[in-house]
Amino acid sequence: MDNLVNKKIIAVIPARGGSKRIPKKNIVNLNGKPMIAWTIEAALKSKYIDEVLVSTDDEEIAEIGKDYGAKVPFLRNANADDHSPISLATVRALKQWEESGLEKQEVVVQLMANCPLRDSNDIDEAIENFFQNNLDFQISCFKYGWMNPWWAHKLAASGKATPVFEEKERMKRSQDQPDLYCPTGAIWIAKKDSLFKTETFYGTNYSFFPVHWIKAIDIDEHEDLEMAKYFMKNPQN
Repeated sequence: MDNLVNKKIIAVIPARGGSKRIPKKNIVNLNGKPMIAWTIEAALKSKYIDEVLVSTDDEEIAEIGKDYGAKVPFLRNANADDHSPISLATVRALKQWEESGLEKQEVVVQLMANCPLRDSNDIDEAIENFFQNNLDFQISCFKYGWMNPWWAHKLAASGKATPVFEEKERMKRSQDQPDLYCPTGAIWIAKKDSLFKTETFYGTNYSFFPVHWIKAIDIDEHEDLEMAKYFMKNPQN
């Protein structure tokens, strides 16, 4: 794509060390590699990404990031706690990058380490869509399938169920209900200056970019990890 030739594009892989549901989640073994390695390798294979930065507060993650070819010129010095939004961690990483005297970038591609099934082709397609549509913010998503979100309920401790949606939408035939989409941390893209202003990828007029639900798997629980292992071993499925 001609409009990508002169763009400086950096991939930022946020990977803090303090995960609790799966301890050391970002470097847990996943089919023979630390989980983060799958994301690093996908970023390095991209046709468009110039720099791959791992942003972490953890020395072990930093060393693994370097071993797999990413740049880790510093440890994250802020926004590494349980409560800081990932977007702030990415903004902080970009500012540390520039404060270190490294070349300024124009576009940031945020790739979560716990989304290991999207590959370089998915990343490149997302980047191409971002530039083709002249976007400021683009968030990857997947379409809800057999788990119909229109039937969602909240469940109290007592077992009492309360529907999320109004009856007129909930009781339609499933084929008459509009498609709904869920964001996934697989591939988030923004113009750097726009991200610095908003400090969130959900900036004005943000767009969604659909990916296949398997590529969108976001590993937070042990069940997610087992599902990712299954699809890596059985790609034909």
